Amino acid sequence: MAFTFSTGFRRLTREWQRYVLVTAIAAGAMIAADWQGSLKSFDDFYFDAWHLVAGKRREALHVAIVSVDDDTFDRLKDDPLAFWQPHFATAMKVLEDAKANVVGLDFTYATSAETWLKRLNLPESNVSRTYDAGFRERLAAGNKVLVGHLYETSSGEIKQALPPPEHFFLLPNQLQDVGMANLYPEADSIVRRYLPVLVTQEGLPGLGFSTLMALRASQQDPASPAWHMAGDEIPRAIHYRRIGFIGPTGSIPRVSMSRLFEPNALALPEVKALAGRVVLITAHDSSSLQDTHLTPYSRGLPGFERTQMTGGEVHANIVETLMTGRYPRDLPRPVGMALILSAAALSAFMFLRRNPFIGAAFGLALSLIAAFASYQLFKLDWIFPTAAAQFTVLLAFLLTLALRLTGEERERRRLRTMFGSYVSDDVVDLLITQRGEGEGVDLKGQEMEVTVLFSDIRNFTTISEKLTAHEVVEMLNTYFGKVCEPILNERGNVNKYIGDAVMAMFGSPVPYPDHARRAINAAIGMLRATDEFRGWMEQRFPDRGLPRFDIGIGLHTGTVISGDIGTDKRREYTIIGDTVNTASRLEGMTKELGWRIVASRTTLEAAGAGVVTGEGNSIHVKGRSAEVNVVEILGVQDVGQTGAAGDQ
Repeated sequence: MAFTFSTGFRRLTREWQRYVLVTAIAAGAMIAADWQGSLKSFDDFYFDAWHLVAGKRREALHVAIVSVDDDTFDRLKDDPLAFWQPHFATAMKVLEDAKANVVGLDFTYATSAETWLKRLNLPESNVSRTYDAGFRERLAAGNKVLVGHLYETSSGEIKQALPPPEHFFLLPNQLQDVGMANLYPEADSIVRRYLPVLVTQEGLPGLGFSTLMALRASQQDPASPAWHMAGDEIPRAIHYRRIGFIGPTGSIPRVSMSRLFEPNALALPEVKALAGRVVLITAHDSSSLQDTHLTPYSRGLPGFERTQMTGGEVHANIVETLMTGRYPRDLPRPVGMALILSAAALSAFMFLRRNPFIGAAFGLALSLIAAFASYQLFKLDWIFPTAAAQFTVLLAFLLTLALRLTGEERERRRLRTMFGSYVSDDVVDLLITQRGEGEGVDLKGQEMEVTVLFSDIRNFTTISEKLTAHEVVEMLNTYFGKVCEPILNERGNVNKYIGDAVMAMFGSPVPYPDHARRAINAAIGMLRATDEFRGWMEQRFPDRGLPRFDIGIGLHTGTVISGDIGTDKRREYTIIGDTVNTASRLEGMTKELGWRIVASRTTLEAAGAGVVTGEGNSIHVKGRSAEVNVVEILGVQDVGQTGAAGDQ
């Protein structure tokens, strides 16, 4: 079949339109969903999963924890926690001497021990007046940060829980050295972000506890309108930032507070390692004091322990994030859009050109690649739009599937209904494939070169007169089943049955360059099937006096007009033209010539070398003025690439 420029252009245009449609819808929908945050829960899943997979990501360079753990409580078990100010003072003095950069006390208390003792109206003593003296001295020495909290009253009013005035007034910057320790989990109760600034009202302590410690460590003014840390600008405004966790709980260097009470504390290696660091004094092991939070490491995934993290350790991770500038950052929006568009384009290209099963396998592979890329970028502190990319692939697959079901598949079913009953399944599949690519048969009519085969049962009238009607139908059904199989094996099209005659065509509806050789191979196969069927006739109808069963076959190659012909009530795909008539006339000459297969010289030449022939002749056929050169076909010497063939 000729492939014209206009046919190719129409095919390319149709494919391009479908490709653009699937790409645009899939990419557009997922970009919009990503912008609107509709995929956040899926992105959060990957964000948390990569934390678990990565484990401890790096060493903390700027922060450490002095842990009020079980050893500390055991050592100080005789003193209520509310009266630990002297002990905190001792720890702070050791940290100062160890050259710690900043010390943050992550304990909330509303009153000092001295104030509480005065409320008891006890006789004054030197102890009641000087109990907190050491603690006050350490606060006044500077580089200390105390903690406060925001809380909401039953009436909805937001208030601040602050350290007692007699303590924060001793701080060099007073309330500017008090940070808010509130952590705000997301909708799934997991803490992934923090607020550098919680309150913007002038005169009130409003910086986050961790933010304030990082600012003190970098010697920046907390009252500034903006700050610069590790090349990043932090405006004095309420906005969320992601926490760059360095690892699961236990990843921050930790020293038990009890170790600071040792006489040789400054000589201990773990204490020496605190030099230059921001140190948080915070509870850790005691269940009665633990302020625990769900973090990305709390995501329950098979094979991973679900852990929680203390508030102090979360703040330590925030300090490390601020001072290193290693925030998990979204890819620039244009890059994210380009990745989603690329996923849509690649998916559409594959899904539209491959069957759904291959497409599904490709989509799965592409989704896994997206997840792998997401993890690799996560290790570099970039957040890949994994969910958007994977849902883009899924949506592209569903769209192409819908196109097939609503448009292409309807056409496929129509073609299978039209041709499936008289061509082999592989021919139907090939026809559907070519039809989908714009190269298949034009059902509205086209010229094509084919080889037409006609066969007829000799002496059929005599045979039918000696059989009942039921026996004739039984005989024909059995016969057609046997002789049509070689035709289908050679990918021929059994176009119609005309009484006892069979009309078949090769090279239509699916064009084959070797259609003539296929037709000859099929004809030889039909003779073999006829010889086998002759034995069936002799066994099925003995003593009926039937003539010897045989057939005649005519073959001719030439140009025909093919198309879907008929009325609205009954249509069929067929071919018409002189080639069809000539093949029918040649079949009619088999008995006169005494040949079982009569083929035109045109068919013989088109079949190529290796065809075994008998006699040759020039004959007149009805409807043609010129003689037709014909030959007797006896067999084929070589098998070639088509079906079976052999000498007859």
